[in-house]
Amino acid sequence: MGSLFRSEEMTLCQLFLQSEAAYACVSELGELGLVQFRDLNPDVNAFQRKFVNEVRRCDEMERKLRYLEKEIRKDDIPLLDTGDSPEAPQPREMIDLEATFEKLENELREVNQNAEALKRNFLELTELKHILRKTQVFFDEHEGGHNPTESMTRALISDETQRSFGPLQLGVRDKPSDQLEFLPCFVAGVILRERIPAFERMLWRACRGNVFLRQAEIDSPLEDPSSGDQVFKSVFIIFFQGDQLKTRVKKICEGFRATLYPCPEAPADRREMAMGVMTRIEDLNTVLGQTQDHRHRVLVAAAKNIVKWFVKVRKIKAIYHTLNLFNLDVTQKCLIAECWVPALDLETIQLALRKGTERSGSSVPPILNRMETFEDPPTYNRTNKFTSAFQTLIDAYGVATYREVNPAPYTIITFPFLFAVMFGDLGHGLIMALFGMWMVLKEKPLAAKKSDSEIWNIFFGGRYIILLMGVFSMYTGFIYNDIFSKSLNIFGSYWNVTRYSASTIMNNKGLQLNPDSYDYYQVPYPIGMDPVWQLAENKIIFQNAFKMKISIILGVIHMLFGVSLSMWNHSYFKRKLNVFCDFIPQIVFLTFLFFYMVLLIFIKWVSYGPNPGHFGSDEPDYVKVSPYCAPSILITFINMVLMKATPDRPHCDVYMYAGQSGFQKLLVVIAVLCIPIMLFAKPYYIMREQKLKTMNHEQMHSGENGDVGGNGQSAQTSEAQKASHEEDMQEMFIHQGIHTIEYVLGSVSHTASYLRLWALSLAHAQLAEVLWNMIMRNGLIQEGWLGGIIAWAFFAVWAVLTLGILVLMEGLSAFLHTLRLHWVEFQSKFYVGQGHSFQPFAFEAILDVASQSVEE
Repeated sequence: MGSLFRSEEMTLCQLFLQSEAAYACVSELGELGLVQFRDLNPDVNAFQRKFVNEVRRCDEMERKLRYLEKEIRKDDIPLLDTGDSPEAPQPREMIDLEATFEKLENELREVNQNAEALKRNFLELTELKHILRKTQVFFDEHEGGHNPTESMTRALISDETQRSFGPLQLGVRDKPSDQLEFLPCFVAGVILRERIPAFERMLWRACRGNVFLRQAEIDSPLEDPSSGDQVFKSVFIIFFQGDQLKTRVKKICEGFRATLYPCPEAPADRREMAMGVMTRIEDLNTVLGQTQDHRHRVLVAAAKNIVKWFVKVRKIKAIYHTLNLFNLDVTQKCLIAECWVPALDLETIQLALRKGTERSGSSVPPILNRMETFEDPPTYNRTNKFTSAFQTLIDAYGVATYREVNPAPYTIITFPFLFAVMFGDLGHGLIMALFGMWMVLKEKPLAAKKSDSEIWNIFFGGRYIILLMGVFSMYTGFIYNDIFSKSLNIFGSYWNVTRYSASTIMNNKGLQLNPDSYDYYQVPYPIGMDPVWQLAENKIIFQNAFKMKISIILGVIHMLFGVSLSMWNHSYFKRKLNVFCDFIPQIVFLTFLFFYMVLLIFIKWVSYGPNPGHFGSDEPDYVKVSPYCAPSILITFINMVLMKATPDRPHCDVYMYAGQSGFQKLLVVIAVLCIPIMLFAKPYYIMREQKLKTMNHEQMHSGENGDVGGNGQSAQTSEAQKASHEEDMQEMFIHQGIHTIEYVLGSVSHTASYLRLWALSLAHAQLAEVLWNMIMRNGLIQEGWLGGIIAWAFFAVWAVLTLGILVLMEGLSAFLHTLRLHWVEFQSKFYVGQGHSFQPFAFEAILDVASQSVEE
């Protein structure tokens, strides 16, 4: 039970392992996850350690597995993940794993290379097929007797090219157009569709208009064999005259990465080539299908085991990384390690070591010895799935100093309660509680999905916090009698009209609800606020006073609890001086000033009421206990601190109880006297103790030497000690002064900081009311079937804004303010938070980090 309220007791141990059993023992400790190893070779380079070759082998295996995983995901093959974590294989099994991965990688690379070559050949044949089909149109036109120049100029050149460069012409320029001879010099190929416009312009400018280009789009996309992407291409054919233009055209095609293919001039040759191309395409389709089937079978077989293989390789790699932290003894037969372990788990760790020794077949048992050290042990707070989220909130501020009081158990209650004070709405709290309950009930399937959404992971990690915040918000919303800015009339209103008639009330809209409108024999509303206050015009005035005082009461109690926890720290660490010089003055100062203000609030609530007529029949007694004579707590507190007299008012008592003035002055004097005690008592006591120790040391030394002045070395040593002592005392005075000023001023500012409970609660309630009045009320005005449609539409808008603004945004705001109240106002009273966390060697944590890095 003590480990829940304070970190685990840690011990430093020295571990001796036989070389043959070291791997198996470390493997068992990794499964256990309770040992943090220290690096005994901090000055040794990572590449010069004993097991660096094994680590490199694991890196190579992991690279091969990543390649296999990439290919598996490329084919959308699901990975088989049973959730089981296999044990780390023995070192001799590494050879089998390496051989398996090498075989799979080589086979898959060979299949991929063959498939890429086949796809490239298939692409070339497909492009050649389209070339033969598309260019056949031109040759058919030429053989049919059409004028190629005019038809090409009209139909084969894009409109944009004609507008820019004018009509293209072929043949001898000094002959008439009907006598032009078409010269069968041409090249045909395929180019990316988006490069066609630039390709046409380059041909025109480089060849000075002495070429003719015709292009046609390929309707279906083609697969790029290198990247696997689908690309759109176009077939083109270029006519020209002469070898010089031929060379120039081919260079331009090469620059635009166009692929040229042979295209026969004779129709019979083209038909014969087309038939041969189709036959080869059919054969390639068959071979490609068989290749893809073989590749799919290889990947499916690998997908069944790749998750387990990853776990095994990462465990092996983690073990060898850990073994590199160990030292070798002189005989090279024993490994020496140092590790931090929880004292309560020593027997469990020894059992794991024995199990590892038995697995390795070694006959020499491991030796685990506890060591004495002056180092600060790591902080280890044992948590479960419920407390881990609250512990994370505390550790985000700072990891607790070793064996310091852990605020997490108290935060489990105080955090959702203070949140609920600001977020008090029964409806909004119900939405939050249902969301948290859903995540808790669906915990296992949601955790198995392993989403890479950071926002979702934050919500899911804090599911128990969200559930408790929703439940507590429902409670405070029930106390406030506030549900979606409306009230619940459960017990019926206990308010009635006692001073005015019905006609007076109906004709005077300025009348406000008076709290004294309860009969003498009636009891107040049983739980929370009377629902009639939701309709009152002075609702804000009434709730302001109530919530403001509640915020001060909760804040002072919260701070007093924090100061009380510091007493637990002082007593555990046996710091009696801190108890008398820090804790007692602090608790007295906070109690005599601020807790007394809380008592004044309760005294005012008890002494002054809205319906005091039964106290007496005469008028003065009626006035003394009426709201008119009720003093302001803030003014009373200020006058108390300044020791000013409370101004007298007619028909009213100056003070709330007899002897209040003298008692308040006594409290202020005692509280002020606590400040110099906090400031000087501790440094003075330490300085006095050190002086006594120095005098005793000098007397003992003078007794041994007979004469103090006769020993020059002793005098120099004494002077050095005095100088060091003065520096230490100066630092102590400065530190104590800062601590005292921070506490005194912080008591005032922290008390005022708790007023955010009142401010955010008021803002949340008013925002909910504004949202209802502006949207939902307007949707309920219309009657009939049209009113149903309008109400449905307005409800949709109101629900979206309620979830987005009031639940999410307001919930986040209240969460952050609650976090600040715990980190600053509460934990600053007792929590140092200067420790370092316990980071054990655990396979579970290593695998989680590896999986997250892969997802990112």
